[in-house]
Amino acid sequence: GHRGVDSTGETTYKKTTSSALKGAIQLGITHTVGSLSTKPERDVLMQDFYVVESIFFPSEGSNLTPAHHYNDFRFKTYAPVAFRYFRELFGIRPDDFLYSLCSEPLIELSNSGASGSLFYVSSDDEFIIKTVQHKEAEFLQKLLPGYYMNLNQNPRTLLPKFYGLYCVQAGGKNIRIVVMNNLLPRSVKMHLKYDLKGSTYKRRASQKEREKVFPTYKDLDFMQDIPDGLFLDSDMYNALCKTLQRDCLVLQSFKIMDYSLLVAIHNMDLAQREQAMADGTAQADTRRPAAQKALYSTAMESIQGEARRGGTIETDDQMGGIPARNAKGERLLLYVGIIDVLQAYRFVKKLEHSWKALVHDGDTVSVHRPSFYAERFQRFMCNTVFKKIPLKPSPSKKSRSGTAVPRRS
Repeated sequence: GHRGVDSTGETTYKKTTSSALKGAIQLGITHTVGSLSTKPERDVLMQDFYVVESIFFPSEGSNLTPAHHYNDFRFKTYAPVAFRYFRELFGIRPDDFLYSLCSEPLIELSNSGASGSLFYVSSDDEFIIKTVQHKEAEFLQKLLPGYYMNLNQNPRTLLPKFYGLYCVQAGGKNIRIVVMNNLLPRSVKMHLKYDLKGSTYKRRASQKEREKVFPTYKDLDFMQDIPDGLFLDSDMYNALCKTLQRDCLVLQSFKIMDYSLLVAIHNMDLAQREQAMADGTAQADTRRPAAQKALYSTAMESIQGEARRGGTIETDDQMGGIPARNAKGERLLLYVGIIDVLQAYRFVKKLEHSWKALVHDGDTVSVHRPSFYAERFQRFMCNTVFKKIPLKPSPSKKSRSGTAVPRRS
């Protein structure tokens, strides 16, 4: 990949140091969001999806840009008006967006994906910034009009929420970055994390992955670790599966596949035991993190939208997670979202599939026709991963059959 480490031990991406990249991103976003605020609010037009704005940041500063201590760079903003609309749709005000991303230094996440991308998170945990390859950025631009239509009809989605696409040109290289919703708040300790595709071929975490502090396990690991699945109450289960079904249809219509469902599990009972062992019980409540502000950025809101807000299910201490239980009956909070959607099912994937199918049973391979992929993905999630809590028959129903024991108040 493009990631590297320089002589001082700092991460680099395409030979630009991480600190210079973070600085350029913050300067660029500050400028582009600021200049957008002078443009009147209006409906998004088709041509808005294809606009690219570019501004040069010389290190000595210019009449438009401040001086800075990095090398000169150029900052490009793709489809600024369309992305402003997306942010608005998710209830993110321009000043909140700026404050989250630019008021404090960005935090580099060490546990990057297999893609070799760099990941940063904003200091308040709201946003993830990820470097993307040229092909992925190009694909996202093509997706935008369809993504816009889909969000307009249906803001409740587990698909990634894209808030901005930018490019930093430095040292003759293009570094493209996308700003997205953060699925995993750092303030909640995740006890387990899975990247699930519904495929079993080679879907086990590598030895190298297992040695990490916070490994990401895969489908075969899930089936081994949690053979009974994760239990949700029936409303929650239905909402989650319905959302997955809708999202898969959207991905299928874009001929997208090879996406995954990221499932992170916070075990509330285990966390309490850990807390008791650490013996700092008083500390537990004082450090209650603020819930994320953005409207649809929590797993809970993604599947339920506003219908349930303030209802019986969502309580403050759930921090946006979806309540569930494991087979032992322990209370869990699930953080879920569909990731890696910028993989189009192109010629390469078709080749990869027919080659793998020759060597191995075609149906278990992770790359597949989009419709087959979507179907297998949903079946796995809604049959193997998530289960309905079996309903206990209520005493009053039994009384009709004459076998009921009188209920005690």
